Amino acid sequence: MNRTTTSRNKFIARDISWLSFNARVLQEAADHTVPLNERIKFLGIFSNNLDEFFRVRVAALKRMIQFGSKAKMHLEDNPQKIIDQIQSIVLKQQTDFEKIWQNVMEELRKSKIFLVTEKQLSAEQKNFVRNYYDEEVSSNIIPLMIENITEFPALREKSIYLGVVMWKKGDRTKRKFALIEVPSRVLGRFVILPSTSADEHHIILLEDIIRFNLPSILTYFGYNQYKANVFKVTRDAELDIDDDVSTNIIQKIEKGLKNRRKGKPVRFVYDSEMDTGLLNYLIKRLNLSKKTISFRAAEYTTSGISWIFRKWSSKKKQRRKPGEHPLLSGKRVTNAILEKDIMLHFPYHSFVPLIDLLREAAFDPDVTSIKITCYRLAGQSKIINALINAVRNGKEVIVMLELRARFEEEANLQWKERLEEVGAKVLVEIPNLKVHSKICVIKKKTKNGKAVLYGFVSTGNLNEKTAKLYGDHCLLTSNSKIMADVVRIFNFLEQPKTGLHFLNKCKHILPSPYLAKDEMLQLIEEEIKQAKKKKTAVITLKMNSLSDLNMVQKLYDAAKSGVEIRLIVRGIFCMLSENKKFAVPVKAISIVDGYLEHARVWVFHNKGKEKVYISSADWMLRNMEHRIEATCPVWDEEIKKELTDILSIQLNDNVKARKLNNELSNEYAKNIGKKIRSQSETYNYLFKKKLKKIETGSN
Repeated sequence: MNRTTTSRNKFIARDISWLSFNARVLQEAADHTVPLNERIKFLGIFSNNLDEFFRVRVAALKRMIQFGSKAKMHLEDNPQKIIDQIQSIVLKQQTDFEKIWQNVMEELRKSKIFLVTEKQLSAEQKNFVRNYYDEEVSSNIIPLMIENITEFPALREKSIYLGVVMWKKGDRTKRKFALIEVPSRVLGRFVILPSTSADEHHIILLEDIIRFNLPSILTYFGYNQYKANVFKVTRDAELDIDDDVSTNIIQKIEKGLKNRRKGKPVRFVYDSEMDTGLLNYLIKRLNLSKKTISFRAAEYTTSGISWIFRKWSSKKKQRRKPGEHPLLSGKRVTNAILEKDIMLHFPYHSFVPLIDLLREAAFDPDVTSIKITCYRLAGQSKIINALINAVRNGKEVIVMLELRARFEEEANLQWKERLEEVGAKVLVEIPNLKVHSKICVIKKKTKNGKAVLYGFVSTGNLNEKTAKLYGDHCLLTSNSKIMADVVRIFNFLEQPKTGLHFLNKCKHILPSPYLAKDEMLQLIEEEIKQAKKKKTAVITLKMNSLSDLNMVQKLYDAAKSGVEIRLIVRGIFCMLSENKKFAVPVKAISIVDGYLEHARVWVFHNKGKEKVYISSADWMLRNMEHRIEATCPVWDEEIKKELTDILSIQLNDNVKARKLNNELSNEYAKNIGKKIRSQSETYNYLFKKKLKKIETGSN
């Protein structure tokens, strides 16, 4: 894969690095050892990731080109060059996607699951499709003649359209164009067809049902010949939150959501067989550029199709069920936390204890208040339900709800309304800062009249659905020092205009902005000093993304000084990990497997007295300087050992780990000796305790 470096030093361009991550997702879809339903799922993830990438990052690059230094964003060096590289890389990835999809289709056929088109229907299926169209589809579509309209219709994000070319038999010169929105939001994308055999399953796409019935649709317009192909448009998803202080954040977001639906198109995905005349017409009317944002791909077919395999396949992958933490066995969560710190490791441990913790607080007569931050919540959030019950039971409930969590804005506005209806206090706006920390503090009266504080600090979102799929760590604690700092963060959140001093007074938790970054730079410097003295110096970092150039440069300095650096970075990785000037080779890997590696854990050797942190922050500029984050020290020796053991397992993964090298080649780590698939071995470590401690290997 090509890469771009900046002129300031040698760094991999953020967006090129992200495409390399998405290539790792595509690798999983291509891997024949991965169960077929999982391969299909990874195809869908790849496609959804790419859509979001264009909606956010490509849109941002285009804004940089348009506005230059006037743009209120951190500028990339030569954004046009990066866009050109993106175009080249994405076209290559889509070619790979097509090959993988054809292979998957063949595997589906072997399982007697057939995705058929309107041209492959039996007589019985044709009758079914006609009836289904008449009864379910016809009332949901309106063909739109588009050639003579002054203002082109605003095509909806995530909707699939049929572009239709019509003409009369014997006269192809007088052709007309029409659009039909495929009503998959209402009816679903896939329709099960009748099959002649009980062990065979036939499915047709909704657009193919419409295509089959086009003769009856187009007869109304006087045409009897037609050609129809699908396409979709991806739009700029950035919310323009203006600086008008007279407009509150709710109004700004509501306005932004409306404008997002009209955002400029940044990507156009279409059927490779689309009529050239119609294609050129659409590109012109949508103000698209063939060079940068038009693609030929069938990737829209995969979205949602994994349910087909789950429904009928006898070879389903059975996920291991989350286990119970031994310290919570037979105990109320509250009582267990008041006795000892507990670290939950999701998705290996159940998320239920977090919900139970809030439920217990909601009904405990001695609990007086609950304060919590929420970023991305489940669609039917049990967290919110527990908080609502707490308010109804007379507790003071304060919720910091980040309304600007991308693509969750609308849902979070609804949660805000529900919470405020019952009397909860909802905090929503910190000027120029997103609140990304995952913290909670509960205040409880004791028998002697004193108050005790307990709660949690987490690396992941309070979302019971994603907690089954995302790898995260959550520290449940009543440690008075940790809770005092959590209270200080909430004091700031409640008084953001005048309360910055509360963040500066944190003594143990390292909050962002700035304080966490400054401390991390200092800790790296301490390791550098030890390395220069020829003493042991080791830094082990796990995170989602590493792109803050100040942090990367400091790691370069450390590697040149002889610090052993071990990195586990799932996504964006802007560091060139290979350099002849490094005194000790940097070990850098990315793990892509059935669970999404979402945790942030940072370990510094610190003269043998290891400092271990969990954090909500990645080492990105936005996390370090433009978000409220919480980086929490871990002091309990058993928990520290658990975290470092899990990191050792991951660093020795030789099944799903890819090397993060300078070429972004995504080579798998060498499979020497025993196969170590870290997600499986982590489960074994936590619940079977049969796994001996693995010493971290070298490159």
